[in-house]
Amino acid sequence: MWILQRAHSPADGPTLRLGPGTARTVGRARQADFSIDVPLLSRRHCRLSVSPVGQLEVADLDSTNGTFVNGRRVRRATLVAGDRLRVGRLELTVAFMPDPLPQGDSQGRRTQRRAPGSAPSLSES
Repeated sequence: MWILQRAHSPADGPTLRLGPGTARTVGRARQADFSIDVPLLSRRHCRLSVSPVGQLEVADLDSTNGTFVNGRRVRRATLVAGDRLRVGRLELTVAFMPDPLPQGDSQGRRTQRRAPGSAPSLSES
């Protein structure tokens, strides 16, 4: 599950959660899936989507003030844990929380999950 929270004070802002295979719009309009009232946010600002394999992508929906990832204006981008997404005056930090897994596989080996697109650790190779 992907989680996007306000970068500077998570308790004061929205928390957006997206699971595999979902797509949600972000904007000021009531019709937006994530309707957020912040300055400089367009009515339909951007779309967040998670592919079936778990990659998180953002696509700008021709917003007036742009969509930014790590300070760079983008039309479309793949997001990874730790990225900062800015829409209007709202800056969100991207985090990935893996779904709970059983303690081991069918042969008793421990299993690990990592964020899609992240490199395997030394213990995984």
